[in-house]
Amino acid sequence: MLAACLHAEIDRAALVVKTVDNLPSFESLRNEWVSLLESSPSDGIFLTWGWLFTWWKHLAEGRRLSILTIRKGDELIALAPLCIAPPERRRARFFSSIQFLGAGFSGSDYLDLIARRGYEETAEEILAEHLSRLDRSIEWTQVRCGNSCAGHIADRLQGRGWRVRKAETAVCPFISLAGYTWDSYLASLGSEHRYNFRRKWRRLNQEHSVRLERATTREECREAIEIVMTLHNSRRRERGGSNAFHTSNLVEFHREWSGLALERGWLRLYVLRVDGAPAAALYGFLYGATFYFYQAGFDPAFSRYSVGLLMMGLSIQQAIGEGADEYDLLHGNEEYKSHWSREERKLERLEIDPLGMRGWLSQSMVELGRRANRMIKRFA
Repeated sequence: MLAACLHAEIDRAALVVKTVDNLPSFESLRNEWVSLLESSPSDGIFLTWGWLFTWWKHLAEGRRLSILTIRKGDELIALAPLCIAPPERRRARFFSSIQFLGAGFSGSDYLDLIARRGYEETAEEILAEHLSRLDRSIEWTQVRCGNSCAGHIADRLQGRGWRVRKAETAVCPFISLAGYTWDSYLASLGSEHRYNFRRKWRRLNQEHSVRLERATTREECREAIEIVMTLHNSRRRERGGSNAFHTSNLVEFHREWSGLALERGWLRLYVLRVDGAPAAALYGFLYGATFYFYQAGFDPAFSRYSVGLLMMGLSIQQAIGEGADEYDLLHGNEEYKSHWSREERKLERLEIDPLGMRGWLSQSMVELGRRANRMIKRFA
C-alpha cells in the first residue's frame, strides 16, 4: 500500500502544467492535440484543434489565450482549452473570467477538458489545484450534464470552498442509428410523419427534376457554404433573425472551417436542387461514428413540398448509409427535431467563483443583473 502511494506521488510530481498563451504555440499543438483527443472520453467535433483554432482566429473578440497543458515528460496527457474573457457589463460581469475556447455564437456543444483515458482523475485534480491558485471566476457553457471533466473540476473546487452554480441551459436531441437501415428507421417513426415524408418526396420527384448534391471539392464547398448561409438567413429573417451566421466574423469562420472540415473528411454539406435551383441545404459533420447536424436552410418558394423536412430525412438516410451510429441534432428544442428523435442529452452552464471579496462581488453582480433582466422582460 505504501509503495503504491509513493508511486502515485512520484507520478504526480513528474507532471508539469504549462500555459499556452500565443497563436504560434497554439498552432504547434496541432498534432499532439489530435492524438490526445482521439484517446479521450471527451472526443467530439467541437473540441478538435481545427474547430477551436479557427474559432480563435475569427471569434476571440478581445479574449486572451490561456490553454493549460499537462505533460508527463514529453507526453501530453491532458489540456484545458481555455481563454480569459474581458468584463461584459451588459451581462453584469464586471471582472474577467475563465471561459472555454469555442464559447459564444459559434454553436459549440459538449465543451470540456481533454484528458487521455486513464489520466482523467489525475488531470482533474491538478487542473482544479491550478485554477484555484489563479483566483479568477470561471464561466463554462455548453457542458454535458453529469458526464464531463468540467463538472468534476467544479465539484473539486466546491470542495475547496468555491461557490458553484450549475444551471441546465439546453437539450441536444439525438437519434441512435446503430443497427438501423433507412427503411427500419423510417418504420420506427410515427405513421403520420413517415407517410408525410414519403408523400412529399414522391410528389417532388414526380413534378420536378430533383438532385441531392454533396460538396466534395473546394469549389463545391465554397459554393455550398454560401448557399446554406443565404437560405438560412433569408428564412430566419422572416422569424426575427438568427444568430448562426449573423456577423461577418461568423461568416468568415464558417468559410474557413468548412474548407478545413472538407480536407479532414468531416464535412457533410448537402444541397437539394429542384430544376437546378437550390431548394434546401444542410450543413453537418461526420466525425467518428456521429453525424452532427449543424444548420440548414430552405427556399420558401418550395415550402409546399416541405423541402426542409425532406432535406433532414435525406441527411439521416445518408448518415445511415455511411455507418453512423448516431445523428446528433445539437442544442435546441425546436419542434421539427422531435419528429425525428426520441432521445436527448442536457447541457449546463457552470459558474464558479473563488473565495474572498472578488468572488462574492462577481457572483452578486451577476445575480443582480439577471434579476434586473427578468424584471425588464416581465414589464416589457
